[in-house]
Amino acid sequence: MSIKDIIKKSGKYDAIVIGTGISGGWAAKELCENGLKTLVLERGRMVEHVLDYPTMNLDPWDMELRGEPTAKQKARQHKQHRVSSFLKNGSYHWFVDDIDHPYNEEKRFDWIRGYHVGGRSITWGKQSYRLSDLDFEANKKDGHGVDWPIRYKDLEPWYSYVERYIGVSGEALGLPQLPDSIFEPPMELNCVEQHLKEQMAQNHRRVLTIGRVAHITGDQPHEGRGKCQFRNRCRRGCPYGSYFSSNASTLPAAQRSGNMTLRPHSIAYEIVYNDNLKKATGVRIIDAKTKEKLEFDADIIFCCASAIASTSILMQSKSERFPNGLGNDSGELGHNLMDHHVGSGASGTIDGYSNKYYKGRRPNGIYIPRFRNLGDKETKQKSFLRGYGYQGGAGRHGITEHIKELGYGAEFKEEILKPGSWRMHLGGFGECLPYHDNKMTLNYNKLDQWGLPTVTFNAEWKENELNMRKDIVEQAVDMLTKAGFKNIEPFDRPVAPGVAIHEMGTARMGRNPETSILNEYNQIHSVQNVFVTDGACMTSAGCQNPSLTYMAITARAANYAAKVFKTKL
Repeated sequence: MSIKDIIKKSGKYDAIVIGTGISGGWAAKELCENGLKTLVLERGRMVEHVLDYPTMNLDPWDMELRGEPTAKQKARQHKQHRVSSFLKNGSYHWFVDDIDHPYNEEKRFDWIRGYHVGGRSITWGKQSYRLSDLDFEANKKDGHGVDWPIRYKDLEPWYSYVERYIGVSGEALGLPQLPDSIFEPPMELNCVEQHLKEQMAQNHRRVLTIGRVAHITGDQPHEGRGKCQFRNRCRRGCPYGSYFSSNASTLPAAQRSGNMTLRPHSIAYEIVYNDNLKKATGVRIIDAKTKEKLEFDADIIFCCASAIASTSILMQSKSERFPNGLGNDSGELGHNLMDHHVGSGASGTIDGYSNKYYKGRRPNGIYIPRFRNLGDKETKQKSFLRGYGYQGGAGRHGITEHIKELGYGAEFKEEILKPGSWRMHLGGFGECLPYHDNKMTLNYNKLDQWGLPTVTFNAEWKENELNMRKDIVEQAVDMLTKAGFKNIEPFDRPVAPGVAIHEMGTARMGRNPETSILNEYNQIHSVQNVFVTDGACMTSAGCQNPSLTYMAITARAANYAAKVFKTKL
């Protein structure tokens, strides 16, 4: 045995949390506040709120290439940069280096990652929507996937608990397919968005609302966080903490309890299973800097590393009892990979409102809730199951029309100060069905620099998603046309799974251990001191942004775990 293969025992904790993003931060907070001595592992570097946001206050002219990545950075982030909008405006340092962190594709998959304390909670879009029983019952009713082991009533109090803590700006609508949250004051629609809202209500009996976002907009105190300043520099890290992130909110709360030990540069690769005790006893890591292997013991383990990473850890956690990965009696580990399909919709211009503008940089857009397949004859579609919503917004685009004859001189200076015409954009967010053959696997023939297997993706959109996209385009064009918009441009861009950054489903919850990995409290069926509460646990995708659901599921599971732990003391 070489020195690098020696695994050193390094301490005992009540609980271990793997990951510091949306789910990991919540697991840490709840476990620590319940009195459990908790080790929180992060594979990436330390990021401390405010101190480690290098571009948070910079204007475009303060940054090289106005904040765009250099050619060298693009070359090292060649897969991250396929979704180029995420690396712009001085935020490229929040995304991984694809050379240092490779993955494989049998079919294209845009795996957008950030390896640092806080993870993607620093860069997420903050859109926060509850799932409803329409979503929790869908699999059972239409026969795709397996039945969720929970319903909306099980999660509703935890949605409320989370929303009070994080702050969700929005307005109540009373729609059964999109349950209302506990809201901070809503942000405002601009005049063209309001026009479309009124026309949609009249022409289609559909709802347009301001997006529901995890931003503090009211006066209710949130410890250590301030109100949104409407800078729209969120992806750089918010010095005010006005939008929710682990760094600004849950991790500081865990730290205040005195029960958290945070260890960055810790690559978790195996959960240790004891065949005699019939439970997990700890987590093995590789120190990212020294490549030393360490093992930490704990009574409870939470996998919150994100869907793909958590499932990768479970797959690598092999033992005599689990030769195919921890808890993988069903063979479903790595399967049923889902994302939301985006990149289809329409945009258009509108006459009038030339004397109207808007102030501030609202870090939010509009939302049109699902109106297809709501359980009645009127909304039922023949060509596809499930549904979609729209996100987007209106703005005055093109400060100048760049008339060649006015390319310089006094007239040019005058023209560039004039705002362009109003344009409305509607982009669909559609549900993907849980397909067994959409999957991730591990490649042991292609190892990373730490000697660990790399992930291979094999997933695609299928007929149901492609048919849904046609309807997304058609309905966007119809709504804009009937609302009086002109120069309408439909679009259906060829995008791969992963681009919505909502990967989920690879260690799904279910009622039957023969067809799922996790039970109703996110415990592995056959290893009940291991919990998985990130996107891997999702049994179906809905069409809503999923992070609020991850938070509610994590808070619920962590409080259950703490209760069980205390009863066994």
